[in-house]
Amino acid sequence: MLEYSLSNITQVSAHFIGNKANEQELQTSEHPLDVSNEKLLGLLQKFFLDSFEGNEFFHFDFSNGDLSLNPVCHFAKQLFEDQTAFHQHSTDIARHLHEQTNHPKIKSGDLYVAYITGLVLDDEVHDAIGLFKSENKQAFLKLLAQNGDFQLVSEDGTAVDKLDKGCLIFNANSEAGYKVCIVDKSNKTIEAQYWRDFFLNVKPLADDYFHTTHYIKMAKEFVVKKLDEDFVVSKAEKIDFLTKSVNYFKENDTLVEEEFAKIVFVDDEKQAAFAQHKNAYQAQHNLPEFEDNFQISAASVKKQERALRSVLKLDKNFHIYIHGNQELIERGYDEVKGKKFYKVYFEEES
Repeated sequence: MLEYSLSNITQVSAHFIGNKANEQELQTSEHPLDVSNEKLLGLLQKFFLDSFEGNEFFHFDFSNGDLSLNPVCHFAKQLFEDQTAFHQHSTDIARHLHEQTNHPKIKSGDLYVAYITGLVLDDEVHDAIGLFKSENKQAFLKLLAQNGDFQLVSEDGTAVDKLDKGCLIFNANSEAGYKVCIVDKSNKTIEAQYWRDFFLNVKPLADDYFHTTHYIKMAKEFVVKKLDEDFVVSKAEKIDFLTKSVNYFKENDTLVEEEFAKIVFVDDEKQAAFAQHKNAYQAQHNLPEFEDNFQISAASVKKQERALRSVLKLDKNFHIYIHGNQELIERGYDEVKGKKFYKVYFEEES
């Protein structure tokens, strides 16, 4: 969890990043911004930091493993070691970002590079380097008083509650490529690749949040898409497996793989198929190997729980939510009416 109420933005530089593919130039500033005004600092803090949840983390990477060849990682290291050359290094970062704008659909925008102290992450205080890109301007109205009258003008500006792209580089785990948190509001593949893969060149950090998130996704994929390739299973049975899965993650602090498989799938054949799918999932998504035991991230479970909702949709007439014993629901077929049906057993009605 990221806490920034006691943080301080000590330096900020701003540059304009044009789209190189569209022959738009890079415009760098000669001096850093003056951020001595307290009201301005408060708005910058909201703009820079409000969008970061601080749950999913990444680390810098490079194809041959030499992190010194990753430009952003290299500049971050220099900035953490010596803040006196902050503005020059911010210009180097802007040039690198401009070089990556080699697709005509990538939006131009303002790049802010900031040095931030006093950020609290998992009860530890860190300095961080922030990279923030504003791509979408918002029109607003301004009423001006002149000579006893009023004049209405419109201007375009940046909304402080809408960060388009952001990156926080914490001064932690430097030997492994730092600890990095990302914001990217773009849903378009090319823009997502541009920021995360081409400019930053980062990979997910294999921590508890990472393991929990991908284990839940892997288990759901097995139940929803793979299970009925080798077994005859009803929709209600699949929902039961999903319900047991989410209950396990909500009721336990640690995932024990063998225990999870036995509780959710019961019989040996399904457990063996689940183990095979886990290995295939890791290879397909190029993930590090899941640990047999790992701490369950409550933040990840909360975020992924909706993907495991136990709802049975019957045509457009009924939704049946199954939260417990799957044996209390039976599926059948009425030959007279020519329709399928479910029979539900219960003790109390409320």
